[in-house]
Amino acid sequence: MITEELGANMDKVVRSAAEAVADIPDGASLAVGGFGLCGIPAALIEALLIAGVEDLETISNNCGVDDWGLGVLLTARRIRRTIGSYVGENQEFERQYLAGELEVELVPQGTLAERLRAGGAGIPAFYTPAGVGTQLVEGGLPWRYDGAGGVCVASPRKEVREFGGRLHVLEEAITTDFALVHARFGDRYGNLVYEKSAQNFNPLCAAAGQVTIAEVEEVVDHGELDPMHIHTPGIFVQRVVAAPGIEKRIEKRTVAR
Repeated sequence: MITEELGANMDKVVRSAAEAVADIPDGASLAVGGFGLCGIPAALIEALLIAGVEDLETISNNCGVDDWGLGVLLTARRIRRTIGSYVGENQEFERQYLAGELEVELVPQGTLAERLRAGGAGIPAFYTPAGVGTQLVEGGLPWRYDGAGGVCVASPRKEVREFGGRLHVLEEAITTDFALVHARFGDRYGNLVYEKSAQNFNPLCAAAGQVTIAEVEEVVDHGELDPMHIHTPGIFVQRVVAAPGIEKRIEKRTVAR
């Protein structure tokens, strides 16, 4: 009986994507898993779009494409600021950025991954050689334009220190109000297993969010996932929602003649 009660209290499965994102408020910060269109939490993004949440700050490797992934929130003008490492093929992203409608902080991809990892590990900042000797460290990169070709928000200068005869720049960790991730399998305790390359940024985002919501292609009962194969332990996950048969698009399809 005690075991059954404990299991019921730990059950993190919610009925729908709409219910899973219902308490995400305007102005929230979101760490969003995926790389290109691979491993993105498409069902949760769609639920956010329908909910009408706006003024969001997103942290993700990229911002989807014009009609899929985070691109649908961008097109609907729901994103105020984004941190990422790649702009990609999103023309609306480019238009909003150059028009001064979107604030953009571009970060080297490895640095972005480590900033998220550090946030999940409780490490406030770290030093890295990536970016030393560039404007990334010197400051002045345009985060937001004024719509007339000028810069109204620029990146700050960063601290640099020498370690082992080599210069390193101080980078701050990233934590967010919420994290949205996609996994192949998830159990009722929130343990997650990702599918091959769809793992990408998902485990990092899952750890960095104060409240992490996972859409999973298949929900399994507790005990069905091999503990040795779990990528994200349930301690990092607060909600799980089933998203079977979710559409998976390919950003660029290459085939042999």
